[in-house]
Amino acid sequence: MTYAIADDLATGTALARLRSYLAQIEMPLDSRLPPERELAETLGVTRAGLRKALAVLESENQIWRHVGKGTFIGSRPIETMADVAAITRRTNPTEVMRTRLVLEPEVARMAALNATSTHIAEMRLCMQRTRAAQTWRQYEAWDNRLHRVIAESTQNSLLLALLDTLNAVRRAVVWGRLRVDKVRPAANHHSFDDHEAIVAAIEDRDLNRAAAAMRAHLENVERNLMRSRPAPEALMPDAREAAVAQAQSAARA
Repeated sequence: MTYAIADDLATGTALARLRSYLAQIEMPLDSRLPPERELAETLGVTRAGLRKALAVLESENQIWRHVGKGTFIGSRPIETMADVAAITRRTNPTEVMRTRLVLEPEVARMAALNATSTHIAEMRLCMQRTRAAQTWRQYEAWDNRLHRVIAESTQNSLLLALLDTLNAVRRAVVWGRLRVDKVRPAANHHSFDDHEAIVAAIEDRDLNRAAAAMRAHLENVERNLMRSRPAPEALMPDAREAAVAQAQSAARA
């Protein structure tokens, strides 16, 4: 066996074990993983193989690394997290959803205009991974990646930065909770068909259909979210925190 083949096998083994490890651990987004030496021992892989596996997951936006600080679960935070924290304290899930409804249908419209075949292929890979997800954590990681690839395919760096900010707020306000009802999404989870309609429209270069499909998807998400919680703006201030906590069991996009 050549060195290159052995190296590929070691990387593949490390990647499979790392994916399984991340699917099983109960750690919220932005939690720090154990140091590389400890993680390699836990997984039974070499540090070289582990580093390559970490690089793959980082390219998928499932982890991020900071030199000198470690490796963290989730996508890399934007640089103005202090501003995001301030926004998060002033907003609520209702505002997050209304903002998504304003912005993301136009993102889908622009994606239909500018997406490349590579973007389309990655969108379809993300959809396959959401359907194959064995846990909500796996589903949400690939769902998040799908929405970001759609944004990336607009090829508009400013729009992507705005969406990254919105998603950072969304994680803080609506995300960051574990599912308590089921281990994984149901086979008929609404987002599967919603995502297929969005990506098909983008692939067909149908701008209006892409925007409409994204709007319909987000309206489904909003209905699921609002069904599970009273609107915070209708509550007294001391009930607001409880309402937001209740919203954390609602369906994600």
